[in-house]
Formats: sequence, C-alpha cells, structure tokens
Amino acid sequence: MQEKESKQVKALATRIRLGILDAIHSVGSGHIGGSLSIADVLAVLYGREMRYYPQDPKWEGRDRLVTSKGHCGPAVYATLAVKGFFPYEELLTMNKPGTRLPSHTDRNKTPGIDMTTGSLGQGTSLAAGMALGEKLKGSDCRVFCIVGDGEAQEGQCWEAFEFAAAKKLSNLVVLLDWNKRQLDGYLDDCLPMGDFVAKFRAFGFDTVKVNGNDVDELAEALAHTRKGGDRPYAIVMDTVKGAGIPEVEQLPMNHSIAVDDAQYAKWTADLKAQLNELEG
Repeated sequence: MQEKESKQVKALATRIRLGILDAIHSVGSGHIGGSLSIADVLAVLYGREMRYYPQDPKWEGRDRLVTSKGHCGPAVYATLAVKGFFPYEELLTMNKPGTRLPSHTDRNKTPGIDMTTGSLGQGTSLAAGMALGEKLKGSDCRVFCIVGDGEAQEGQCWEAFEFAAAKKLSNLVVLLDWNKRQLDGYLDDCLPMGDFVAKFRAFGFDTVKVNGNDVDELAEALAHTRKGGDRPYAIVMDTVKGAGIPEVEQLPMNHSIAVDDAQYAKWTADLKAQLNELEG
C-alpha cells in the first residue's frame, strides 16, 4: 500500500479498537483479547479488500465474511458500525435486552453479519459451503473466514479444510488468528498445534504467514488471494492477543475481562491520540 492508504487503514483499525472498547465497556465486560487481535485484518478487509454495500447489507454481489470465532463479535460490530451498516451508538446496546448485537454473531439480528457463529469450529464448514455455493452459481464473490487458533484444535475445522481443497475453492480465504492463547491459557499448554503453515500446505492450501497486526503485510497477503487458481488460501496471522492496548496484551488471562471506568478512560485516550497522529 502507498503511505497514505496505509495510514487510512491503520486509522480504521484504531477506530475499530475504539468501537470494541465502547461496546465492551457499555456492558461491563466481554471478549476483548481476541477482538483486539483481529482489528487489523478487519480494517484491511473492510478498508481495502472486500466488496460490500452498507446501505444494502444483503447485496448479492458482496463478498462474505464468516467470523468462525463468533465470540469476537465486538470487533465485527465495531467495524460494521464505523462503516455505516448501523448507527455507531448502537454499539452501546451490545448484549443487552432487545439488542441487535448479541454476544455471538447472528445473521438474523445484525445488518452485515453473513453467518451466525459461536459454536467453535462450525464456521469453517459454513464458510466452505458458502464458497462452494458461490462457485456453483458462477459468482465471483469471495468468502473470508476468520478462525481462532484454539478453535483449530477441533477436528471439524480440518475436515472443512480438506473439503475446501478437494473442491478447489479458490474463492475461500481462511484467516487464522494465531494469537497463541485460548480461553484456558496458552495454546501450547492446552493442546500444541505445531506448524500451522505446514498443516495448511499439507491440506492443499496456498498458504503464507504474516504479522497479523501489520496492515501492510496483511494487505499484500490478501492481494495475492485475488489471483484465483485451483486452491483455497490460508493466511496464518501471527498476532498478539489484546493487540493495540499494552495493558491488555500483558494480562495473562485476557480472553474476556471487565473494563472499568478508569481503564476505559485511559485506553480510549491513548487510542484517540494514536488516531489524531494518523489523521492529523
């Protein structure tokens, strides 16, 4: 990306992080760690890569996003709000009675959500099915699927990846959030997964590993997935859980935490300062 576009995408990532904080603080607690770690890839997807139309969320020509790690809805909701799918103020209703923004993403409730997810592992199969459906229709729409590294311990994920490779779903891009932590602790302490890049390649994916919190590396890797071919794509994103807020990054257990008023004030002030620097 050119410097100007890179700054714009970084600014979008910062706005997404602010939205995550607004939503989680409003309800008191939430899945902050994994939401922050995917803010950068969401900024690249919605700031540069995906086709979509906020005024018509079900536009047939859109690219699809499946957040298989559906508990990280705060990140997707923040992105959709910033991009105009619904009023930004609606973030403050997240996970409250009557909300359109439940704890886990729900396509029947939220404008811009393409697939209901939350039961980990299942989003991979759903994304593969969606990609096959678009292929059978002759559509050039693409499907992007964000998967957690702890979630990838489930066999269903690898069955879906095997299916995607067998069906030559080059319109499917799997984005693995390798933040090295899961609900109960560190990935390697719970169930080591070995070399994700080698695994995806063995399953038949066109695979690359990038710094998943670097928008320029993400943009380059995603641009490569436009070339088509006869293989699905995997981008292993080497990320930090809680990325963008140092205090959250350093928490040993940052999967889901409470955010009090003092933390909210400090963290939002820091992010707004970064935003002013990027947009100034």
